[in-house]
Parts: sequence; C-alpha cells; structure tokens
Amino acid sequence: MPSSEESYGIKNVADKICRLPPDLLTETSQHILAYLQGQTSGVDSAEISHRFQRAGVSLHHEAVQSIIRFLLLTFRSAGKNNLSADDFVSKLEESCSKWSKTSLQVLQTLWSEHGAAVHAQQEAQSVLSIGQLVDVQWKLGMAVSSDTCRSLNSPYVSLLLKIAEPSGQIQQRAFEMTIPQFQNFHKQFKEMAVIMETV
Repeated sequence: MPSSEESYGIKNVADKICRLPPDLLTETSQHILAYLQGQTSGVDSAEISHRFQRAGVSLHHEAVQSIIRFLLLTFRSAGKNNLSADDFVSKLEESCSKWSKTSLQVLQTLWSEHGAAVHAQQEAQSVLSIGQLVDVQWKLGMAVSSDTCRSLNSPYVSLLLKIAEPSGQIQQRAFEMTIPQFQNFHKQFKEMAVIMETV
C-alpha cells in the first residue's frame, strides 16, 4: 500500500494526466510505449514538452517529466506483470480515485493494443540483461608454474575485464590464457565484430 506521500504524488500526477486532452495523452503514451517495445532508444521529454506547449497545455517541464516517469513506470510494471487491459485499469483505479473516465479509456485502449508487445520486450530484456564490457586490459607474461602450461617459462596472456552489470556496478574478471587460447579468443572477437557490423 502506498504511503501518504506516495499517494499524494500519484494523485498529483493523475490530476495532471486527467487534464490532458485525450489525443495528447494518446500521443505521449505512444512515445513511451514505443520505447518500452524497443522501437526507440528513449523518451524525449523536451520534445513532449514542446508538443504540450503547441497543444496549449501549460505545464512546467518538471510536471511533464513527472507524467512521463509515471506512465513509463506504470506501463513497465504492467508489462512485467503481464496485466490484461482490465487489470491494468483496475490497478490504476486502486492507486488513485482521481482518474477521469476519459483518461482511463485512453490508457485501457492503448494497453490492449500494446500490452502484449511491452510484455514480450520486458521478457526479452530480463533474459538478455547481461553486463556491458567497459574495459579490457591485458599483459604478456612468462609462466613459472601453471596447471595448463606443460613446460615452465611458457608465455601466457593475463586478461582483466571490467564489466558494467545491469545493476550499475562495475565488476572485474581476471583470467589467464596460453598463447594459442588467446589467439583463438582474438579470432572469436574479430568474428563477432564482423557479425555485429552487419546487424
């Protein structure tokens, strides 16, 4: 159950959303849904603010951002929970009693059209939520003792990978390879680079 401060925040944002003309709410929601479906790289709040101004809706940029944030979180949560359009509207009504019938109808229609695609994208992102390679450091050394090198004084490559996890933390992974293993590793990276250029 939301705290009184959260309830006030939801009521405040719901009130602002309900003051939007249905076509403007539809257009704003479609931008957010396109992002959540992986069709765009982000939601441009400055562009949406300009559209509000052109439509004659005078809201501060911070108010527009709060609307975008609320819709983004609400659609994302509904996608993760795979809510039907009716359940989606019920959750909105439970969170706040200030919703207008028109606004709820707009959001219900949009969710019935795009909810399945948002859910599919959320599922794909959870499967693909892997770290991003930030840095690779390597050095060449000589083995004094090793489990994988047959003879001492064999060259090896030591790698240190820095990986940004989906949580935002940077982790370090270190490992050593023989020269043939490193050459194979290098070859695979080159093949991946070629494939990624064609995508």
